[in-house]
Amino acid sequence: MNDEQPICPVCGKTLKYYDSVPRIVRAKGRQTRQVKIQRFRCPHCGGIHRSLPEYIFPYKQYESEIIRGVLEGFITCETLGYEDYPCEMTMLRWKSSQELQMLL
Repeated sequence: MNDEQPICPVCGKTLKYYDSVPRIVRAKGRQTRQVKIQRFRCPHCGGIHRSLPEYIFPYKQYESEIIRGVLEGFITCETLGYEDYPCEMTMLRWKSSQELQMLL
């Protein structure tokens, strides 16, 4: 993480470190790894917010590179290395997701 203090997206106040939680990240070739995600609490509104690295989208387990590849049409069910991971239904769900389209 950089030296900048995170800001609460709800009220705009400076967040304070709260804790960290494990998160599973799925990558090409059925590889998975666990990363620690820092969480911050807002002393003003009490909200808890996660600080996600750029290679992870909110609420998704797959790396953002894989999701972007599917949305842009570079990764399909027939793409070598991705043919069975993620599954075709997951790819279709990503393509129809308005939230993911806005993240591109």
